Amino acid sequence: MVFIMKSIKNAGILSMLMLCLFGNTAEAGEKWWQKVFSKEGFETNELSVTDLSGAFKQALTIGAEKVISQLGTEGGFSADEAIRIPLPKNLKKVAKVLKKIGMTEQIDDLKLKMNQAAETAVPIAKDLFIKSITDMTFEDVKTIYQGADDSATQYFKQKMTARLTENMNPIVESSLAEVGALQSLNKVMDKYQDIPFVSSVNPNLTEYVVEKGIDGVFYYLAKQEAAIRQDPAKQTTELLKKVFGQ
Repeated sequence: MVFIMKSIKNAGILSMLMLCLFGNTAEAGEKWWQKVFSKEGFETNELSVTDLSGAFKQALTIGAEKVISQLGTEGGFSADEAIRIPLPKNLKKVAKVLKKIGMTEQIDDLKLKMNQAAETAVPIAKDLFIKSITDMTFEDVKTIYQGADDSATQYFKQKMTARLTENMNPIVESSLAEVGALQSLNKVMDKYQDIPFVSSVNPNLTEYVVEKGIDGVFYYLAKQEAAIRQDPAKQTTELLKKVFGQ
């Protein structure tokens, strides 16, 4: 009987958590917060604000670390069609012209090296994400709980894009030179400018690769967030087990 009552109690806690964290209506979220964050709710559920906030932060940290690990390796961008970095718009015209004179290999090499530069730069984002998650206030967490499926990702975009750009910029610039992307670009542009009557093109590869690298991180972070919302109980830390009732 005790086991049955405990199971019912845990199921009730989990149901309320899931309703707010992963439901889509403001009304459902409001009811959940009223139940769990009332004095009676804490006494019944044995969960604190620290537990709930910490559990969601843990889930976000796990998701962010998975994304950084996935993208910050060889092929993280270049082998992934969803986020593979294409040539900048102003270089596509150059590529089209040069492919006609047999420079397809050089164009493909440039694209590969751009993606390699992003793969090199992405790992520095890990510490920035962890700091941003750590700095979340309870109100931030509550807003994310009750928000859209990508509300945490949007929060990170707002808080982190400027810092990510600043921190990734020198790494991408250095990496573009190290992997030979700038040399490849110079060869491509020299050949292009030898062709009569072509328009002037002045691409900024560093700025472009940083922007697309950040886009790739947020693309997969949104997917991780959606997965967490659908099945947070997959996570295995003791705090997540406590909060999500495993």
